[in-house]
Amino acid sequence: MLILVSVILVKGCYSNSTKITELNRVNLDAAECKIIKHPLGESCIPFQPQRIIALDETSMEALLALDLKPIATAQPNIAGSMIPKLGKKAEGIVSLGKDGQPNLEKIVQLNPDLILGFSLSAEQYQIFSQIAPTVTFDYIQSGWQDALLRIAETTGKTEKAQKLLEHYQQRVEKLRTFVNHNLKGKTVSISRFYAGNQFTEFRTKYSFPGSLITEVEIPLPEIQNQLTTNENQPLVSVSLERIDLINADILFIVLDPGAEENFQKYQNSPLWQNLQAVKSQKIYTVDSSYWIFGNILSANAILDDLFTYLAKAP
Repeated sequence: MLILVSVILVKGCYSNSTKITELNRVNLDAAECKIIKHPLGESCIPFQPQRIIALDETSMEALLALDLKPIATAQPNIAGSMIPKLGKKAEGIVSLGKDGQPNLEKIVQLNPDLILGFSLSAEQYQIFSQIAPTVTFDYIQSGWQDALLRIAETTGKTEKAQKLLEHYQQRVEKLRTFVNHNLKGKTVSISRFYAGNQFTEFRTKYSFPGSLITEVEIPLPEIQNQLTTNENQPLVSVSLERIDLINADILFIVLDPGAEENFQKYQNSPLWQNLQAVKSQKIYTVDSSYWIFGNILSANAILDDLFTYLAKAP
């Protein structure tokens, strides 16, 4: 029923949608294309797609890093949008609304030649693939580098992706050297605050930011590692009463838009004052638009923050 309703919605945008759909299929069949295998099947996509739609900002930033500007993308449901931080690099990218519920009418109007997104459901894939060739990859937060390489392989940008990752690794090595010389034995905790949610959380070594922290060889608190059982557990919820679970020498506070009130509630608690990072004034507030999910641009933005704030930490 969901598929039927969605397809009707898409086709209802046009009085002559049947002819448009048939024309698009004829053009696709006649053009040279390559077969891309992905978790939901195979898609024949243009060798050089020109009108790519990214169904989430994580795939959007990977495309931008590969010098492939998507024509449209959807914004995160809760976390902040990375687009304002990208400045001119993201100028002109059309908004499709919120991630998970993109505007289907707008997608059809934009006439894409490739739709790309992470972790689509089978139902979503069937809907989008009726509009344009659609490719989806599983998104594992700690495996973001593999995700970049898969997108690069799909779009013919493998060499560019490899250069980006080489530069990233050089930065990691530089930061790792600094950490080993100046912060030996120090621990870092990453806590996210939501708007309207009464709890906070810590991000594990299997999360996007946690994997970066681990890569530069800054340990997370041991109690956090003990509570993390597998790679499908990027976060653990933390109540005010168990605020000790985020205790560390250095604390990064990731704020969603509108989360200041919830964060203030924790700050007003006497339990908060017992945290080591509070006592030593090693608490740093960062942006959820790139600290929660992301790819190569977000990873480099987090490294920027680490270079800035860890230099103050010794």
